[in-house]
Amino acid sequence: SDSSRTRGGRVYMMLVLLACAAPVILSYLTYYVIRPEGRVHHGELIEPQRALPVLSAKDLQGAEVPLANLKGQWLLLAVGSGECAERCERLLFVQRQLHKLLNKESDRLDRLWFLTDQANPKAELLTAIEGATVLRMPSEQLAQWLTPASGRALEDHLYLVDPMGNWMMRFNYPEDAKTVVDMKRDVERLLRASKSWDKPGR
Repeated sequence: SDSSRTRGGRVYMMLVLLACAAPVILSYLTYYVIRPEGRVHHGELIEPQRALPVLSAKDLQGAEVPLANLKGQWLLLAVGSGECAERCERLLFVQRQLHKLLNKESDRLDRLWFLTDQANPKAELLTAIEGATVLRMPSEQLAQWLTPASGRALEDHLYLVDPMGNWMMRFNYPEDAKTVVDMKRDVERLLRASKSWDKPGR
């Protein structure tokens, strides 16, 4: 009958819509509901996540950069002095290596270095981290958004921020190559979980 065909058509349409929406629904469930606390290799998930504060940083030329401009990409953040001693340089090296290890997914993640003082980084260091964004912001303002683990300093971590501006993972200072591999696995898992709704580039 006509009513049977109409019901059948509606059921078919609902099934098609459900099949199209399933990847988005699954990614949100994976990312926001089924948290991988028991499966992270190295990073510490932040609960609750912390949104970008309504503040501005400054670039190396002194121009203001609203933090809201950073939205639209995954961010891997480092924090430190512009003088950047050996430990700081190693953290920036690991930040760059993690980015490279993501291979084709690297376009979805930007590197960011926050300077907490007025010291100018060495020219050779800026050359070595080419492609990273370098901004100045006082540590007391950064503390409105990022916090270190107990007994540690802001400079002792790498921080992962999602494309919506939410700080959601913290990595301890990498002491060995295995730690770097574990960090990469954590980042890859989050990129996979968000792939259906997060695209490369702002």
